[in-house]
Amino acid sequence: MNKDELRIALQQGIYKVINPFVKFLIKAGLTPNMVTTIGLVLNIGVAVIFIIGVEEGNRGDLTYVGWAGFLVLFAGIFDMLDGQVARLGNMSSTFGAFYDSVLDRYSEMVMFLGICYYLVGHHYFFSSLFAFIALIGSVMVSYTRARAEGLRVECKEGLMQRPERVVLVGISAISCGVASNYIGGDYKLFIPGIPFHVFETMSIFTIPITIMAVLTNITAVNRLLSVKKILDKKDSDEISINR
Repeated sequence: MNKDELRIALQQGIYKVINPFVKFLIKAGLTPNMVTTIGLVLNIGVAVIFIIGVEEGNRGDLTYVGWAGFLVLFAGIFDMLDGQVARLGNMSSTFGAFYDSVLDRYSEMVMFLGICYYLVGHHYFFSSLFAFIALIGSVMVSYTRARAEGLRVECKEGLMQRPERVVLVGISAISCGVASNYIGGDYKLFIPGIPFHVFETMSIFTIPITIMAVLTNITAVNRLLSVKKILDKKDSDEISINR
C-alpha cells in the first residue's frame, strides 16, 4: 500500500467515525461554508491562547501550549467536516471549494501568528525563525498545488500537506504541555563539554516545527520542479504540433 492509498484508507476510516456527527450538523441546518468558518474561528482561538500565554503566563508555564495544541486538533476536525457536510448534504459548490481553500490559508497563518508571538514573547528567537519559515513553506505547499491545478497540472506529491501539518503541530504542542507537568517547563539537558543545553521542554514543540520548516519547503521546491518538467513537455509538444 503506497502513501496515497494509506491516506485514502485512513480518511475513509475517519469518515465512518465522524459521519453521524456530520449528519447531525446537516439536520441542524449548518452549511459547509458555516463549518469552514467555525474552523477559522477555532484557529483564531488557538492564536488567542498563545497570546494569552505570553501576556499572562511565564516562560516555564507550558500549559498554554498544550491547550493550544488540543484546539489545533479540534479545529482540524472541521477541515474534514466541511467537505463531508457538502457531500452528504448534497451542498457541494465551486465557490464552497474556493471558500474552503481561502479560509484554510487564513486559519494556518493565524495559527502560526500565535505560535510566532508566543516564541518571540518568551525569547525563543531562533525557534520563532523556524516557525516563520514553516509558515512560508506551508503556504507555498498549498500555493504550488493551487497554481499548478490552475494550469491543469495535477500536483499532490510531497510531504507535509495540510492534514499532516495540523496533526504534527497539534500533537507536538499537546506533548509539550503534558511533559511540562512531569519534567517541568524549565527543564534543560546539558552534556558535559558543551557550554549550552542541547534539549529543553519546549524542544518537544519546536523540533517538530523545525522539521516542518525543512520538509514543507522541500515539498514546495519539488513540486515546482515537477510542474516545470510537465509544462516544458507540454510546450515542447505544442511546438512540434504547430510545425
